[in-house]
Amino acid sequence: MASKNRQPQSQQHPGRDEFMDNTEHTSMHQMKVGPNNSLKIKLDQLQTLQPLTDNQAKFLEAYKRGDYFMGCFGSAGTGKTTLPVYKAIEEVLSKETTFKRVVVIRSIVATRDIGFLPGSLEEKQEIYEMPYAEICSMLFRRPDAWSRLKEQGIARFLSTTALRGISLDDSIIVVDEMQNMNWQEITTIMGRIGHRSKIIFCGDFKQSDLIKSNKDISAFHDFLNVARSMKSFTEIYYTPDDIVRSSLTKEWIIACEKAGY
Repeated sequence: MASKNRQPQSQQHPGRDEFMDNTEHTSMHQMKVGPNNSLKIKLDQLQTLQPLTDNQAKFLEAYKRGDYFMGCFGSAGTGKTTLPVYKAIEEVLSKETTFKRVVVIRSIVATRDIGFLPGSLEEKQEIYEMPYAEICSMLFRRPDAWSRLKEQGIARFLSTTALRGISLDDSIIVVDEMQNMNWQEITTIMGRIGHRSKIIFCGDFKQSDLIKSNKDISAFHDFLNVARSMKSFTEIYYTPDDIVRSSLTKEWIIACEKAGY
């Protein structure tokens, strides 16, 4: 994915993952600032991303077509999370949109019950939100973009721990790292999809954090078995040829696959 500004700038920069720059990451605590209308996130501040691979282009075509149940799976460093978050934010910020918010859902895979950890629920989940703060920092060229979007009610982060009783209406839902979810979490998410919403699942079964767990089993392949039987499902599978994060990442992943890992 190549990025460019919606308004001309004197200098262009790469960004996160495939756009990763050397900008020092700002912690989410540092990004928490009070509301200020002059700092409101607007659509014309969003960088424009262009596809760098055929599969990235296929995703953008499917999204433009209006597909509302999608899966983006495969190798690390292919933009399979960045592109859905980008398109979701772009659409929600549009004046013509019917969608009210972007909802990112992740499993708190370190432990399904985080109640014993110190701090508020938001503080406990903070480490799992950091990738989306980094994505938004790149997309808007400002480190507070994710927290601003949340202040404006445009973005929301939810863990699978906190989904019971919620109906996600008028939302673009991005389910990330879904290989770390068990069947109960997957079915809970699918049961939360409300009216006028769309959902995109992202993940890579080779990066599961559940492989050492005796209690949890990844529902990745069970999800695919069911989803592939549904006419509404669109699947984009990224291969090592789609890796654009860095040449070293690409070389490493290809070498691992050749060695059988």
